[in-house]
Amino acid sequence: MHTKIVHSSPATHDTPALCLFATPSKPPLLDSIPAQIASALQDSALEVRGELGKIAVFHTLGMIKPDRILVAGTGADITPDAFRIASAHIARKIRDMGLSEFAIRIPPDTVCDVLASTGQIVEGARLALSEFNQYKTAKSNASRPPRLVISSDSTAAMTAAVRRADIISDAVISTRNTANLPPNDCTPLMLADMARKMAGGRTKCTVVSKSALAKGGFGGIMAVGKGSRNDPCLVILEYRGGPARQKPAVLVGKAVTFDTGGISLKPGDRMDEMKFDKCGGCTVLGILQAAAALKLKQNIVGLIPSVENMPGGESYRPGDIIRLYGGKTVEILNTDAEGRLILADALSYAEQHYSPRLIIDFATLTGACIVALGNDVAGMISNSTPLAESLYRSSVRTAEPVWRLPLEDNYARMIKSDVADIKNMGIARSAGTIVAAAFLQEAIKDTPWAHFDIAGVAWTQQATTPKPYNPKGATGFGVRLVMDYLTSADSS
Repeated sequence: MHTKIVHSSPATHDTPALCLFATPSKPPLLDSIPAQIASALQDSALEVRGELGKIAVFHTLGMIKPDRILVAGTGADITPDAFRIASAHIARKIRDMGLSEFAIRIPPDTVCDVLASTGQIVEGARLALSEFNQYKTAKSNASRPPRLVISSDSTAAMTAAVRRADIISDAVISTRNTANLPPNDCTPLMLADMARKMAGGRTKCTVVSKSALAKGGFGGIMAVGKGSRNDPCLVILEYRGGPARQKPAVLVGKAVTFDTGGISLKPGDRMDEMKFDKCGGCTVLGILQAAAALKLKQNIVGLIPSVENMPGGESYRPGDIIRLYGGKTVEILNTDAEGRLILADALSYAEQHYSPRLIIDFATLTGACIVALGNDVAGMISNSTPLAESLYRSSVRTAEPVWRLPLEDNYARMIKSDVADIKNMGIARSAGTIVAAAFLQEAIKDTPWAHFDIAGVAWTQQATTPKPYNPKGATGFGVRLVMDYLTSADSS
């Protein structure tokens, strides 16, 4: 589904439903409408009282072109997520009513920036209507979503804002769909094939095979992946939209297509959710998809180390000592602390081969992050305050909340090993999220770097606060945030 823009007067647009917004202090308005419609609008505004999530519907009885008018509340405070949530509620209501189309009128004088509000509205509606149903024999109404029409003043900037929101929504939906795939249909090499299909134009895809990983010294990826019959790989996507000499931004995403914990086997309860341990890699795929579609004038590299962590006769073991790509040796204390091993290989490779201007990684890395921050906020750890502050501003604008955790020198002490350079677990249960990041920092020399632990936010879990634009399953967290950062002045 893509969005259509119309520039005619809302009252003259022939549509099954025209949707308007109302705040507690500002009812919706339409120009040149009959007194009966104006009165019904006022009554609807009183009914919803501007409350976020509330919707009133009335029929126009042929007095104006739209068959129905929906009035949706946006709440008293217009937050960066208000229009996204309100339009998601509208889209769900329209779908439940079985309508083929709905038009949303962009408020001409919103408290927020009009173009930013437009992006929120398109994203909210389109993301709310996405549904992962490819394995269902009987499809729901969402398989044929209603068409979204944006009714607004005619400007090139508005058209560009709608197009951008469409592209980013497509990328988030693709990210969700890939992350939702079951492990039997998304092995490491299957994920690599999906990346290959993205290539073309300014995007090049290279897949480093198991044999090449062994020859290249990728000890972390090889150790984690060798217990599975499904070979590990490293996916490299290179988007060249900027000048040849421009240093790239590198994005790294953990993609454990299924994580049993290996020899340190996880409990069976909710182990099915470990198909979501590939969400970091899926986020990187989504960001590269959006960057290419928007033709960003930047160079961006995506690295996705992909493995399946399984117990078996060839699995790596607690007590093993392995050598990472960067040269450091690691004592293995727990095979379920596997994500940091494959990420460390990719981070070292990124810094050595691309001399990047920055590195951002995404990983469903630690349950400790959920203990610390819950299921609505991602953990962020960085060696660069300017980068962290810029990413935090993007997180606020996109309503993908993050919270920066410290990374002092004393945390590195917690991963020192008696028999190797470092170990893959810290001390008892202390600061698990930060200790994991301290391990990753061992792979970085001097590049500005930010790590996002998305274990709590990558998919909807028991304690996740419901949002109407996040259906059950993968959320696609991070795509909107990073795209905002890459297209903001902060990124230059």
